[in-house]
This record gives sequence, C-alpha cells and structure tokens, in this order.
Amino acid sequence: MTPFGERLRVLRAERGVSQKEMAAAIGVSPAYLSALEHGRRGVPSWTLIQKMIGYFNIIWDEAEDLQRLAESSHPRVRIDTSGLSPAATELANALAETIDRLDDARIAEIMAVIRRRST
Repeated sequence: MTPFGERLRVLRAERGVSQKEMAAAIGVSPAYLSALEHGRRGVPSWTLIQKMIGYFNIIWDEAEDLQRLAESSHPRVRIDTSGLSPAATELANALAETIDRLDDARIAEIMAVIRRRST
C-alpha cells in the first residue's frame, strides 16, 4: 500500500463510504480505486485527485497533503544515478535490495536523515 492509498482508505472509512460508492461518484471503476489503494496503480492524474478532493470536501492543508501524497506514492520507483558518484549508485542499489527487510522504525530513521539533509 502507498501513503496515498492508505490516506484514501482512511478518508473513506472516516466517512463510511465504500469503494464502489466513491468510484461511481468520481467516475472510475471500483477495481481501479482498489488498485490505487493497494499500490498496484501509479500516481492518479491531477484531475482525478481534484475529483477526490471535491468528493471528500477537503480544503487547504488537507487537500495539499493529499496531492503531495499522491505525487510521492508511485509504487514502482526508478532512480537514475547516471552522472552521480559511485557512492550514490551504491546507496540506490543497497536501498533497492534491502527495503523489503526494513521495519517501519528503520524507514522512519532513514527518512528523517534524508529530510534533514535536503533542507
């Protein structure tokens, strides 16, 4: 499941809405909506995200957060390290090889380091 899919599921649960009901309201199939929630589909279009924002009647920070989650929730990430240092390529490959064995606490630690370094 992607961060976007998890948030979408929480929004539906908070409002007591089924995938079938939401899918019909925003003009997609229930199967597509399920695939988005489970991380089997890529990032939805800007237009579809706007329909979801309108459907849930969310505004400002919550709407921006949903947009940001969608943009950072592609389930199949590709990292291009061409032109970067050998250490960068090694890091990208090490992460690809080990990410499935990292628990949530370790992932949070790594994300905290990355966020600190990128600001």
